[in-house]
Amino acid sequence: MNASALYFTDERTVETRSIEIDGPASDELLIETEFSAVSAGTELLVYRNETPPETAVDETIESLRGEFSYPMQYGYAAVGEVVDRGRDVEGDWVGKRVFAFNPHQTRFSARPDDVIEVPEELSAEHATLLPTVETATNLTLDVHPRLGEQVVVFGAGVIGLCTVRLLSEFPLDRLVAVDPIESRRALAVELGADTGCHPEHLGEHAGEVDVAVELSGQPDALDDAIGVVSYDGRVVVGSWYGTKRARIDFGSRFHRNRIELVSSQVSTIDPELRGRWDTDRRMDTALEWLGRMDAGSLVSHQIPFEEAGRAYELLDEREESAVQVVLTY
Repeated sequence: MNASALYFTDERTVETRSIEIDGPASDELLIETEFSAVSAGTELLVYRNETPPETAVDETIESLRGEFSYPMQYGYAAVGEVVDRGRDVEGDWVGKRVFAFNPHQTRFSARPDDVIEVPEELSAEHATLLPTVETATNLTLDVHPRLGEQVVVFGAGVIGLCTVRLLSEFPLDRLVAVDPIESRRALAVELGADTGCHPEHLGEHAGEVDVAVELSGQPDALDDAIGVVSYDGRVVVGSWYGTKRARIDFGSRFHRNRIELVSSQVSTIDPELRGRWDTDRRMDTALEWLGRMDAGSLVSHQIPFEEAGRAYELLDEREESAVQVVLTY
């Protein structure tokens, strides 16, 4: 059986390849992809060759095993229709729409335990945002927002915007979104931020913030985040910087002000919460909140799978004009 798959073949180079795939194994489903989302975070690092080559892609997801080295497939937000099932698969799966953590590919097989049924009220396009909202859910759990706190979110990309949306449900004193792009700051306010702030105006918040959430993907912003939090403030770092480096000023306020740095990554849950939270509960929560969001305001571009190179060029060269880019099949 033929399929087309997207491959990262070199720095800033992608191509679609015709590949041969087996029909579904006895315990698998065959899925025809309708939409897949392009990540402007990790996926753009892969495109730019800014990932440490010795780092595992994702040891928790079967379809993403291996290391970051060309040529490789990547992507983790595919939504499609089940068109066939193996003989040992129980239940009426054929015709259902499902989400899978699978690279960009026109059709693929997956076990039922590795897919999530998409509710009828959620469109296929918007369902591609599920891993983004799951990441935002994980970040919110790591932030531990408290009544009356001031919170600043650095980076109003799609993960930052979804995190703002979730944090806006808490009785905070003030929620600020920091981004150099005016349209993103405005969108953050629409999604629940009290105000947007250009990075050049961070001095207005210096030393006043309880929690800073760094989601910009720019390591220099980590220094800015440390600069705005108060004594005993918290900085939650959700960005993965890949091979990018920055100088951080640990010699002035950081040490004496007992500032706490927290690493947040969606592959795991905060150890303090694991007695009550697991990945299934987190995913159920993310799916519920995705249904409550105005997901249409987050999807800025639809690009045909056959023209996928345009999607990466857009995110790489004109990021100010894009939020969430999805591929159509």
